[in-house]
Amino acid sequence: MSRKKKIRKRIVIGAVICMAILLMGGLFWGGSYLVKFAIGRSAAAPGSGKSEKAAHSIVQDLNQLGRQARDWVGGSEVEEVRILSDDGLRLYGEAVITDSASHKWVIAAHGYGGSHSSMTVLASWYGVQGYNALLPDLRAWGDSEGDYIGMGWLDRKDMLRWIDWITSRDSEAQIVLHGVSMGGATVMMTAGEELPDQVKAVVEDCGYASVWDIFADELDEMFHLPPFPFLYVGSGIALLEAGYNFSEASAVRQVAKARVPILFIHGANDDFVRTDMVYSVYDACSSEKELFVVKGAGHADSFRRSPANYFETVFGFLADYMEE
Repeated sequence: MSRKKKIRKRIVIGAVICMAILLMGGLFWGGSYLVKFAIGRSAAAPGSGKSEKAAHSIVQDLNQLGRQARDWVGGSEVEEVRILSDDGLRLYGEAVITDSASHKWVIAAHGYGGSHSSMTVLASWYGVQGYNALLPDLRAWGDSEGDYIGMGWLDRKDMLRWIDWITSRDSEAQIVLHGVSMGGATVMMTAGEELPDQVKAVVEDCGYASVWDIFADELDEMFHLPPFPFLYVGSGIALLEAGYNFSEASAVRQVAKARVPILFIHGANDDFVRTDMVYSVYDACSSEKELFVVKGAGHADSFRRSPANYFETVFGFLADYMEE
């Protein structure tokens, strides 16, 4: 091979290597941006505005239902609660003790962009039925520590610690897990873990089928991009930095292992967590179950649309599992 051909070959190889390095660097940057944007502690609700609206939809009910919530909290004992997660994070919550003699408890899990206070109005409906309530800040939200949002997957282990907090003070507790949006995914993912007998039922409202599915939808909605390659790269980076990947965080697989009864609630017009996701988790669920699809309701809108009808369904479902 002539000297010129050798030089030309080296130039071509060098150019290919440079392009490969640039491509890999671009993919890594894109994946890192996705992780920081979606699950970094400072993550804002996606720019489409749908998530932000959904995250605060229950808070907006304060104008309509605030008196009930204020009366409930004002007439109850409120305790600050702090626990330690399995991975050493200090987590914060508030317990609203409606009746110290009551063994009925609800743990209300908030959605993406929320905190324990965003579940106060919903929890008040349990309160007027004599339930005590535990309202946690999920990791990386509110006053709970954490650099990365758990999207329900890391939170499922934290929920076990919140359950332990209740059972340690009330061995006769009858516990309902109720979550909305990301909180709905959290309680579904918790349902697949080994739960104590004190957990009687789960109520999930508009939770997603998996973290992969919801991020794939948002990647398409916000950036008009397919999952490959950025979601794949981002999932790998999330595993390294946050301790989980997006595909393993599956509510579908978790409810398939569930032994606790689950009520699935979803808005028929939900265009954020697509309504068809509820059929995926409902069909996969191996325990006793019920499905409530609310006509005309968007994301996290089922409760606000008709609170009385919503809780008539919830308490009708729970009646078969909660002792008087």
